[in-house]
Amino acid sequence: MSDTSKPVIGIIGGTGDLGSGLAKGWAAAGYKVVIGSRSREKAAALAPELGAGVIGEDNVGAASAADIVVLAVPFASHDATIEEIKPAVQGKIVVDAAVPLVPPKVSTVQLPGEGSAAQIAQRLLGDGVKVVSAFHNVGAAKLHAGGRVDCDVLVFSDDKEARAAVIEIAGAVANRGVGGGVLANSAAAEALTSVLIWINRHYKVPGAGISITGLEGAAQA
Repeated sequence: MSDTSKPVIGIIGGTGDLGSGLAKGWAAAGYKVVIGSRSREKAAALAPELGAGVIGEDNVGAASAADIVVLAVPFASHDATIEEIKPAVQGKIVVDAAVPLVPPKVSTVQLPGEGSAAQIAQRLLGDGVKVVSAFHNVGAAKLHAGGRVDCDVLVFSDDKEARAAVIEIAGAVANRGVGGGVLANSAAAEALTSVLIWINRHYKVPGAGISITGLEGAAQA
């Protein structure tokens, strides 16, 4: 059963591997989750498989129903999806998990000219939205395996309160969220995804992650 004291989380691209994995983890942690898709029927059909408290809507419906909106779509559809949900997310936190991978060389860092996907999102959404960048380096397969993923989640935002809110929900699906500073710093985590893909291939492992050492007992912000 979902906890009404927790924020409602909407996941745009919630039927994809990462989005559905995050939904499964947050539902298990007691969050109400609304997964969005271009097809409401597809989202509604998948939702019961992800856990109690998960419902399916189209992308705009999911964005409208949520307190925190997570953007978990491929970079190729990133900008168009943002324009679609823009009116529904004004005044809210939008968490951008998009990684600017450019096939076929997805193991090579290829950041956009604007610096990062998250900075593009902030420009497109405007000052009325608090953009946070997170979840780039969390393996979808590990999320689907159940339990909290054994890695840290780097969280970036120009807004301290929004960053803290996402650090909290990150800790429900992974070891912990770790503040990484301002939104521009998101370029480091987005680039790191290509590095992790290379590591996975080279060492033949299913989902290498990251862990930040030396933070035992430190306050998170």
